[in-house]
Amino acid sequence: MPTYAFKGRNRLNELVSGEREAATQDELRALLRREQIIMTQASEKGREISIPKLGRRKKVKAKELAVFTRQFSVMIDAGLPLVQCLDILAEQQQNAFFKDVLRQVRTNVEEGSTLFQALERHPKVFDSLFTHMVEAGETGGVLDLILQRLATLIEKVVKLKRSIVSASIYPAAVILVAIGAIAIIMIVVIPQFQQIFLGLLGPGEQLPLPTRIVMAISSFLAGWGGLTSLVAIIAASVGISYYYKTPKGRWQIDALLLKAPIIGSILRKVAVARFSRILSTLLSSGVPILQSLDITAKTAGNVIIEDAILKVRAGVERGENFVDPLKATEVFPHMVGQMIGVGEQTGALDAMLGKIADFYEEEVDTAIADLLGLMEPVLIAFLGITIGSIVISMYLPLFSLIGKLATGGAK
Repeated sequence: MPTYAFKGRNRLNELVSGEREAATQDELRALLRREQIIMTQASEKGREISIPKLGRRKKVKAKELAVFTRQFSVMIDAGLPLVQCLDILAEQQQNAFFKDVLRQVRTNVEEGSTLFQALERHPKVFDSLFTHMVEAGETGGVLDLILQRLATLIEKVVKLKRSIVSASIYPAAVILVAIGAIAIIMIVVIPQFQQIFLGLLGPGEQLPLPTRIVMAISSFLAGWGGLTSLVAIIAASVGISYYYKTPKGRWQIDALLLKAPIIGSILRKVAVARFSRILSTLLSSGVPILQSLDITAKTAGNVIIEDAILKVRAGVERGENFVDPLKATEVFPHMVGQMIGVGEQTGALDAMLGKIADFYEEEVDTAIADLLGLMEPVLIAFLGITIGSIVISMYLPLFSLIGKLATGGAK
């Protein structure tokens, strides 16, 4: 049976350490609990050096976080102790990385940290929005209610992202199929026709112009031109992604996206819905308005929107009302400013922001449905015209050949 070196706290909250024999760390923890010692750290003697696991996913999906938060709120509402809740939730996690994080959070809480302090040590899993809402819940003694609101918020954000991703799958699939079909025709099929047509040409004869154009494009794509084009597209994509990581690049690309026709309008509505939903949840949870605006700016997802929110925060900090600096940014729609003004005057800003979020989330769903309805016939028409033009250009020489044969037969 292995021997473990452990550290922990006794019932007088004093640090204690020692060694015990146990089959596993869970058995050691249970053994120490019977001795009224809460274990905070343990390592098997002779195995202090560990090899990191390769290929392990070190990320927590938003859906996993939403499920965790919902279950956590139910357990807290049922009256289970905080440490026991974290213990149960950690053991049932399928994501090994998330399981380790929750175990560390449980250990920190056992050592005397608040839940906010324990969560704050893992910013890659629990962002500032999550941790500050938990802090507000702990301070106000309404942690279960705050966790319910937080779970609802994460679920709505996940739903919004899913609707955008779902809307992009169909056109992306159609475009990929179209590119694949056209590439096969141009690189594999057209060269075969080219050899046949060149063998049938008489002295001084030329193929029709559309056929020559299609064959020239085919020769370009089948040779070094196709490979060069592919490398150029990949290099441009990588270059844009690296440029986006720079402050200047992110600012320019985000600004272009918001100004883009059709897509820009949808992205602006998504940003307004996200801003309103997050700020409403924070304010209704008791987080101060300046801190709420800071957190909302960090989670905006677009540097232009983030800058506008920070300008609003600066105005509120100077003593101005919420509406004037919001309108001055010229980023948010006029209706949003009016509704927020009414909410501010009536003292129901959080409720008004929630209504704005509901409205714009519906607007996003409608806009995406309209975009899909527009893109479907456009993509089908593009695919039909492109492939139809290639087919017609290949048939033109056959028509000429049939005409010659008919003329020769008549003679």
